[in-house]
Amino acid sequence: MCGIIARIGEGGTVEDLVTGLENLEYRGYDSAGVAVQNGDGIAVRKRSGRVDELRRAVRRRRLHGEVGIGHTRWSTHGPPTDENAHPHTDESEAVAVVHNGVIENYDDLRADLRADGVTFSSDTDTEVVPHLIERKLEEGLEPEAAFRAALDALEGNYAIAALVEDDETLYAARDGSPLVLGVAADGYYLASDVPAFVEFTDRVMYLEDGDVVVAQRDELRVTDTAGRPVDRAVETVDWSADEAGRGSYDHFMLKEIHTQPGALANTIEGRIDPERGAVSLEDFPQGAFDDVRRVQLVGCGTSYHAALFGETMLKRAGVRAEAIRANEYGVSAGPADEETLVVAVTQSGETADTLAAVEDAGQRGARTLAVTNVVGSSVTRVADDSLFIRAGPEIGVAATKTYSSQTVTLGLLALRLVDDVPAADPHFDRRELLSALRDLPDQVESVLQTNDAESLARTYSDHDSYFFIGRGQANSVAKEGALKFKEITYEHAEGFAAGELKHGPLALVTPNTPLFAVCSGDEEQDEKTLTNATEAQARGAPVVVVGPDHSDDVADARLPVPDTHPVWATLLANVQLQLVSYHAAVQLDRAIDKPRNLAKSVTVE
Repeated sequence: MCGIIARIGEGGTVEDLVTGLENLEYRGYDSAGVAVQNGDGIAVRKRSGRVDELRRAVRRRRLHGEVGIGHTRWSTHGPPTDENAHPHTDESEAVAVVHNGVIENYDDLRADLRADGVTFSSDTDTEVVPHLIERKLEEGLEPEAAFRAALDALEGNYAIAALVEDDETLYAARDGSPLVLGVAADGYYLASDVPAFVEFTDRVMYLEDGDVVVAQRDELRVTDTAGRPVDRAVETVDWSADEAGRGSYDHFMLKEIHTQPGALANTIEGRIDPERGAVSLEDFPQGAFDDVRRVQLVGCGTSYHAALFGETMLKRAGVRAEAIRANEYGVSAGPADEETLVVAVTQSGETADTLAAVEDAGQRGARTLAVTNVVGSSVTRVADDSLFIRAGPEIGVAATKTYSSQTVTLGLLALRLVDDVPAADPHFDRRELLSALRDLPDQVESVLQTNDAESLARTYSDHDSYFFIGRGQANSVAKEGALKFKEITYEHAEGFAAGELKHGPLALVTPNTPLFAVCSGDEEQDEKTLTNATEAQARGAPVVVVGPDHSDDVADARLPVPDTHPVWATLLANVQLQLVSYHAAVQLDRAIDKPRNLAKSVTVE
């Protein structure tokens, strides 16, 4: 989950490293540091806290050099202290290393190194790496050979970048954690994610597991662990620096909420024909899913909630489907075979639990399909096929526009499967559904321009707990609404299937427990949801109805959405709940883009 940045090239290395770390803070912000070759060895600056603390430290004691590495940390081994901040060095500070991932055998390596007289200065697993490189250098190996020998000793997953004193070379490798290389006119960049350096270059090379990079100012070599050259294409990303920046918005989250109309337009562009009721997905021609009899959807957090949305959509299409938390897949998935399509839902494409589920499914003989936002991500290489949500870069830790694009993409996949799966029996009019989908981006814009979420958030900002309920696809949105609220406000919030409220959670309801009832415009389902809401209201809880306007008098407050197809109305309700969470967090003065203890990409199990 941590963020790595590295650069080799002419001038500006330190400033580019710090800027890259600022761009990567969504991956971790417990501590940060940089190391550069400065002509007199390796100079290191690192601090606990946010990257701006590091920037101040760098300004107080100027650094210079044309090859360097940097890191922003999300703590796994050891608390967020100056000592545990990366980069880590050997005892003589002749080697500096940054690392993302988990070294599973670090206890054994640490014990061996201590037996050789090595003294450790941190609690991290990473610190074994510079000491291993130092040991190999002392044995007479050249820096590249020493780096490769250290990699051979590691078990677990990693993306690593390293410097060696008096060697103007950048060394890096990946095995299970993301690492992408940027190719610029004046040098090379390495990072955990493209936004780190997209303002400096849009030409990238996506590295794969087992790749080792040796970069000098005028030469780049990418090989496997045995030193054999590998060919990795240089691609041009279609993200601009403006897209990856905050612009005029106070927070990335607010920007990403407000850019959902464009993201959704990208998601559906060229994929729907409402007049014919047809869905066309690139790389999946007619008959592509003829062998599918059942679908399993796996994801974590927000992506799991999108999977729940997809499960309901598939079932309504007459396709057997089940959403499973990726971290539970190995123990609760049940049978999976060549007639099973396992759909991995992951924004980053790097979520460790989801990757493990895909690998497990593949070993069982299932066909795997990645629904992701990031071209070149790990899941696109592990899965048999990929379907991109086209949402553009998302920097805020709390997912917003990617949830909307994930759910729509899964809805399109469900409609596409209807054409091929023999037992499919859709319980909806496809033309009507797609016609409403075509209008969804404009309707989201309408919600953004006319909502009263800020006032409502202020009304209920001093309450004890917050409940969210819904049925069917509204249940997915209720769960997602609760997750957003707890992620960025740090207040207790829970989402339930509406009918479950009376089976236990009602015991927690008080007049200080606002209940958000997510409705879709489906009269029968909404009536049941609102009946459940009145059970909480009878215990004193204020009820907020989120959805198309109703003539009932249940609501104490409303967050209305335009009338549309019930499937898409729930996504409009989701936008209202995103805004409520955002404004509540602003009023509580929370770190909205960097909520405590959380990171954007969870790359460790």
